[in-house]
Amino acid sequence: PFVGIFIVWTSYGFSVAVSKLLAGSTKVEESKALMRVAFSYLFILSLLFFVVLTVFAPFFARLMGDPSLAPLLRAGAYIVLVMPALAVLKGSFQSKGQMIPVAVSGVGEQAFRVAVILIGTWLAVRTGASLYTAGEVAIWGAVVGEVAGVVILALYFQNEFKGPFAKVDTWRIVKELTVVSVSISASSLILLLFQLVDSFTIFNILLSAGFVADRAMEMKGVYDRGQPLVQLGILIASTLALAIVPLIAHHTTKQGGRGAEPFVRLTFRIAVLFGWAAAVGLALVLPYVNEMLFETRNGSLALILFSLQIFWLSLILPLTAILQGTGKVKVPTLFLLGGLGVKIIANLLLIPLWDITGAAIAGNIGFAAISLGLVLYFKQVWPIQLAPRRFYGWVLVATGLMAAVILPWMLVADGILFDELPSRIGATLIAFTSVMAGAVVFLFIIMKSRIMTEKEWYLLPFGKRLATLQLRLHNRKR
Repeated sequence: PFVGIFIVWTSYGFSVAVSKLLAGSTKVEESKALMRVAFSYLFILSLLFFVVLTVFAPFFARLMGDPSLAPLLRAGAYIVLVMPALAVLKGSFQSKGQMIPVAVSGVGEQAFRVAVILIGTWLAVRTGASLYTAGEVAIWGAVVGEVAGVVILALYFQNEFKGPFAKVDTWRIVKELTVVSVSISASSLILLLFQLVDSFTIFNILLSAGFVADRAMEMKGVYDRGQPLVQLGILIASTLALAIVPLIAHHTTKQGGRGAEPFVRLTFRIAVLFGWAAAVGLALVLPYVNEMLFETRNGSLALILFSLQIFWLSLILPLTAILQGTGKVKVPTLFLLGGLGVKIIANLLLIPLWDITGAAIAGNIGFAAISLGLVLYFKQVWPIQLAPRRFYGWVLVATGLMAAVILPWMLVADGILFDELPSRIGATLIAFTSVMAGAVVFLFIIMKSRIMTEKEWYLLPFGKRLATLQLRLHNRKR
């Protein structure tokens, strides 16, 4: 989470801030000066972060309860050195609407990262190296990936630093870069910040509660299984909701913003609909997903509760994006920080009682506090009914029927149909068939209820197919 927070802030938030400043610049000389200031500012920050993380790695590792983590922290520190070039280059391309270089860079970065991780960890394990060494190799994979991303962007980039530079107000640019980048990336950072809190609290609290070190490490490792599962869940729900946000920004300037109201309602309903479906659906099949991915069902209760965070995050991300788009930046950021404080307090109170299950509950409490605050504030900015009662009722009905179908299926499949198969293969088959059956049932009920109109489906990615299917269910012609 140390490095992840810095990467998200710089490669996402900072690049957007740079692109915003460059888009508002009308002169080439001014754009050059803006890029130079942005690069210099971020280079200084990166260097400071690198020095602090390298020098104090043993200190941070001891705070996390495991001094052996120091080499991994030092390896991760090298990633930040490439971030100035990555953020400024991405911002430059984004300001011109040239997204192909950014996309190619992102894919290339992940390809190199995954290749190094897979090959490196395989070699480390085959040669009998420690798990810490394998982890260090994985960190270096991330470093190589980031370097590859910068190289790809640089190949696309034409040298625009030749010629004269305009005089600009350096401190004004630094201030604007800081405020915009932090506010834009705050909602994306919140999951990593919760993870950072867990890194410093779970293992240490488990030790103080009487667990031996090996057992506490194992429990923390099981708990961390939930992180990628939640990220996948919010990716689906938030991507669908965020697809509507540009329409809100476009219509906000018309009719005093009233033209955006239908799109605001739609964004909220999409976030609730798919966020709730993803959270509950994953919770229902999680014991089998746990075994499919990690060989055992250990900690499934904690992971079930952990997965419910998908719902809260599916609300937080689009609501924050809409508020930021209307210039409301400070209050949402304060809510995010307040939720982080709630998470810290809840961890301290609940982990001694229920170990990693308590940590999962604490995460839900923190995210729920943020969501509640954002919704109440959102209603002040947009004093409209976000969704009718009928909508919530049908979502609950669809959820109940989804559970009524897949729970008996999982019991029969686990106890009879796939009983003779190796456990991991059986778990994989149960997980995939349950997900497909649950999705079909849920969407069927939603379409029959028509709480989403055909026109609204059309606004979503792949929504044309869903709209056509809904028309057929109601025996209507297009």
